Amino acid sequence: MTKFSNKVAVITGAGSGIGFEIARQLVGQGAFVVLNDIDGDLAKTAAAKLEEEGPGDCIPLPGDAGDIAVIKQLVLLATEEFGRLDIAIANAGNTLFSDFFEASVEDFQKVVNLNLKGSFFLAQQAAQQMRSQKSMGRLLLISSTIGLRAYPQLAIYSMTKAALHMMAKSLVLDLSQYGITINAIAAGATITERTLLEDHDYENTWNELIPRRKTARPDDIAKAALFLLSEDANHVTGQTLIVDGGWTAVGLFPRAATPVNQSYNGSLG
Repeated sequence: MTKFSNKVAVITGAGSGIGFEIARQLVGQGAFVVLNDIDGDLAKTAAAKLEEEGPGDCIPLPGDAGDIAVIKQLVLLATEEFGRLDIAIANAGNTLFSDFFEASVEDFQKVVNLNLKGSFFLAQQAAQQMRSQKSMGRLLLISSTIGLRAYPQLAIYSMTKAALHMMAKSLVLDLSQYGITINAIAAGATITERTLLEDHDYENTWNELIPRRKTARPDDIAKAALFLLSEDANHVTGQTLIVDGGWTAVGLFPRAATPVNQSYNGSLG
């Protein structure tokens, strides 16, 4: 038996990167996981891989995690397949670099719809199920250090990530009486398929900026996530755990000498 044996979890945006690694570690410790990703093929491939690794189970649910119908289906599938829901992780997010003066309504809605609406309603739907079960539960919001520090050309994204930290605090008032905890992780620069695609020198760039001289891997974030999802964190709620190797203590940007009012094409995990 492990900490997560027979626990049932749902996680959005988990076809690759941080979300996939959180799902992988949960399944590896015996959890039953419903894995969502907007890319249907990626969701199915990721779930099949985790199902094969075991010892827990993993099933896919493709779809847009900003769509309330998909969110409801995610919770319903978990309860139909595994009988309950113990953990919900709002990991799906959209990053958009844009000039403040040029940002469109469409740009704004695209980011807010997934990062905020998707996270809020996943928490709501999961908590409703946990309350109806009359059992404890864990909600986790995957945020970013860019919700803590200003960053060039990421105003919309940073606003949504900062809002997740306040969501975790606010919902303590609604959830604690039902034994449900809610926390957030502010992830720093992390080496994933996406960040390497955007910048082939991503690791070397961030190694120079992070005090530990080490850019995070998905398992660095996943290990912190599993702590907050475990019984070891039973008395931790409403908190944002920063996992960034000390970057927010210093806050240097790639191409740090570039004035922030000039064109910027950097990338952060």
